[in-house]
Amino acid sequence: MSGIGFVGLGIMGEGMAARLLSEGVAGSDDAPLVVWNRTGSKCTALKEKFADKNVVIKDSAREVVEACGITYSMMSTPEVSRIVFEGQQGVLAGVGEGKSIVDCATLAESDMKRMGEAVNAKGGRFLEAPVSGSKGPAAQGSLIFLCAGSKDIFDEIKDNGLKVMGKASHFFNDDVGYGTRAKLVVNSLMGTMMAAFAEGLALSESLGLDGSKMVEVIGQGAIQSPMFNMKGPKMLAQDHAPNFPLKHAHKDMALASEMAKASGAEYSVMDKAEELLRSAREDSELNLADLDFSAVFEKIHKESTGEFSKKRKRTD
Repeated sequence: MSGIGFVGLGIMGEGMAARLLSEGVAGSDDAPLVVWNRTGSKCTALKEKFADKNVVIKDSAREVVEACGITYSMMSTPEVSRIVFEGQQGVLAGVGEGKSIVDCATLAESDMKRMGEAVNAKGGRFLEAPVSGSKGPAAQGSLIFLCAGSKDIFDEIKDNGLKVMGKASHFFNDDVGYGTRAKLVVNSLMGTMMAAFAEGLALSESLGLDGSKMVEVIGQGAIQSPMFNMKGPKMLAQDHAPNFPLKHAHKDMALASEMAKASGAEYSVMDKAEELLRSAREDSELNLADLDFSAVFEKIHKESTGEFSKKRKRTD
């Protein structure tokens, strides 16, 4: 049996690859986990963490694909994804007959289609499988996979690889692009929810209401959300350690805005949320881009003119 490949061990990929090992899908003598990452120390750390598993480190993405029947890829941005996919030693260079690529990044629909066509042209198979979830769900195996492309690949991995990395997997269409559409709808809604929640908390504080009490109240009613329950206390404590970096959240919202415009859909509320996250990302004084997307809360307080916001100090 050939190895199972994983390219990209960043915030998301590290946890996903670890699940393949810890749950026994990969890491045996018959099915080693074959990995590559731009920062090689991440590969070494994974191998050391799972010293009892068969983890093989390669020098390039190309070598991973060549050594494996199925290779998962998880890149952070469209720019990085393109470099790793199209480079001389990249993913595509290793594709041939019998090779399958499962790309889990969040990209533009046009990027996914280009990649799928390129893999198919070389005799390989391609499944787009962007995920809903962040660092915690990746480590816990509770991601949601939103898939399109090769149904054969989906059927082969839904009860092993996807099952241990996620709590649900959905197949939308044989045409690549539908998974990305679904992912951008989900992430644009999530970003809009975060923007509205942050404004609501800032308003509460500006009105003299106890923020913690308001998080509790919100969590008891029809608008309760796991995201509000998890992020609210951290936001009030100005703890924005990144699970989903603001720069990545805004990237997804910008892609969704472009998608909505192209489709002719009315999108004014989410467009305003995208503008708010963009302004937070680009604020060089606050320097929020690499923090969690909950850090939009800091931008809202900066732009507020109430006494509470004026007196409030950053703690980081």
